[in-house]
Amino acid sequence: MSAPTRTDAGPDPVASDLIGSGAEGGLGDQVQAWLQRVRGGEMGALPAIGGLVVLCVLFSLLSRFFLTERNFANLFNQAAPLVMLGMALVFVLLLGEIDLSAGVTGGNAMAIFVVFAANGVPWPLALLAGFVFGIAIGALIGFFVARIGIPSFVVTLGLFLGLQGLALIIIGEGGLYRIDVPELRALQNGNLPVWGGWAMLAIMIGISAATSFWDRARRTRAGVPNRPISLVWIKLGVIAVLGGVVVYFLNLDRGQSINVVQGVPIIVPVTLLILWLGTFMLDRTRFGRYIYAIGGNAEAARRAGIKVRWVKWWAFVICSGLSVVAALFSVTRVGSVDATVGRDIVLSGVAAAVVGGVSLFGGRGRLIHAAIGALVIAVITNGLGLLGLTSGINLMVTGGVLILAATVDALSRLRGNGIRT
Repeated sequence: MSAPTRTDAGPDPVASDLIGSGAEGGLGDQVQAWLQRVRGGEMGALPAIGGLVVLCVLFSLLSRFFLTERNFANLFNQAAPLVMLGMALVFVLLLGEIDLSAGVTGGNAMAIFVVFAANGVPWPLALLAGFVFGIAIGALIGFFVARIGIPSFVVTLGLFLGLQGLALIIIGEGGLYRIDVPELRALQNGNLPVWGGWAMLAIMIGISAATSFWDRARRTRAGVPNRPISLVWIKLGVIAVLGGVVVYFLNLDRGQSINVVQGVPIIVPVTLLILWLGTFMLDRTRFGRYIYAIGGNAEAARRAGIKVRWVKWWAFVICSGLSVVAALFSVTRVGSVDATVGRDIVLSGVAAAVVGGVSLFGGRGRLIHAAIGALVIAVITNGLGLLGLTSGINLMVTGGVLILAATVDALSRLRGNGIRT
């Protein structure tokens, strides 16, 4: 006797049905779930975004120069090194670790680059030597932290002090090397053509759409419910509107003479590309999932078969490598390298990540959070500078914002664990 067959089964769903299934609930359900997570302490970058809006409104009222075309473009150039260093530190902060030497690692890499280039080495090879140095420092930190078991705070603090001495040896006290490579100077001083900014925005929307639908297709094949398709269209709409406003203002003429200066700064698409690659790594690869798992509970991750040591090792390598990129952004902005490069920026990088919503306790945060936090600090620095306030006030305000962000992080963790404060 043949096995019974179902007669009430409908036709198999086609791909388009699955892509828009919304099996995790409708848009209203998603909003309610998000509000519940916020009430539970998972605020992410929400405080930083709110602070960024408030600061922009405040400084625009206090200074008529804040929202000018010239200052608007200057903000992106000013924030780029801090954005990059903040993103670099996210990889180790997610593990519950820290790298206090990231800034001076990048500074020494730039010192090696300019000294080699000044002595006849072709600049691509000289720059490669700088990156090799940065990656080697990251591997060294990873060895001491992951293999020997020395706390990352101690290892990187020692390197923070030692690498400053190495920079003095490489460049010499009072030494200064100019960067005369046009291709590198263009990073912080060049602009895309007007059409290039709109092309960049179109590519961003296309990549975001492709990534979103690819994710949905993967979830469908794995039998995992999808969120409503309306969230994808909302995200793409936000990117299109905000990106369009930014590109429009950056394409306005901001020259102060007969020369026309307009277009999106070249540093913007370079930073966005690295942000996308890093986010893809953390969100959509096994290595990224391992980082979050270790940051959440390293012992549970080890028992689950994750090679904790190797993940930590590679996280420090990535952090040091990106710190070299941050230093490159910094020195191409000023056009020179001396022995002090990177000494002051590392703490601001940690502040950027924490202010943006990356947890100091590990396991929570994203690269975009560090970028938003860096923009907050850049707006504070830029706005206070336009008001003619001293750097001391700037440091005090930034320190206060960092303490506030760390407090919010600690309280949100207690609230998320069900502990009343």
